[in-house]
Amino acid sequence: MVIYKIKNSTRCWDGESIGILILDAHYPCIPGNVGNATTFDFPVRYKKVNGASIDRLLNQRDPSLVKPFVEAALELESEGVRAVTGACGFMALFQEEVAAALRIPVFLSSLLQVPFIRRILNPSLRIGIITANASCLTEKHFRSVGVDTCEDIVIRGMEEMEEFRTAILEEKGTLDSEKMEQEVVEVSKNLVEEHPEVGAILLECSDLPPYAKAVQEATGRPVFDFITMIRFVHTAVVQQSYEGFM
Repeated sequence: MVIYKIKNSTRCWDGESIGILILDAHYPCIPGNVGNATTFDFPVRYKKVNGASIDRLLNQRDPSLVKPFVEAALELESEGVRAVTGACGFMALFQEEVAAALRIPVFLSSLLQVPFIRRILNPSLRIGIITANASCLTEKHFRSVGVDTCEDIVIRGMEEMEEFRTAILEEKGTLDSEKMEQEVVEVSKNLVEEHPEVGAILLECSDLPPYAKAVQEATGRPVFDFITMIRFVHTAVVQQSYEGFM
């Protein structure tokens, strides 16, 4: 007989293992996007960070956003999730503060995978990063996730690609997924053509995982993104038993 115990008397539900902090932004989140729950084969719980617009996070890098980020993450923790992630790589700015405030794992940015990728690649190879806006990605973002040097990193941005810029950065309200895929593939192909020493690609933006397979097929490189990171952590916080005959 299995006996279950209530862990939190203020909560009347269970089973959402991963909590996801979402920007206060408005555009379609298609399957494969961190913001679309059908992306995952396990339950997730979303929490919007009020006031955390794309402009305030990417362009202004507003330090006052740390307070609503911490508050939203604490709410997710109180609601029973086992780990808290983000839905924008630029949330790296607040990785240290949010992690210090919670008792459960916090992994706000896909950039947290950089040290791991670096260790598994031949030292002669480089890491290619495709980001929403290369001009907004700073040394502080990397330092916040434990990356002290970017000498072995090649960065390319999506900010000049029309569909991505208007759909995501400018939030026009619609998204043409076929055009978006073409743009991401174009950027990734140009990256490896200019830098054949790139041994792996990391998609910083949470809107790019729907096109990870297309990027891999176009470049022949391993592709890391928010989804690879979230799945990895999920397997750690929700372990499965192994049963069967020898």
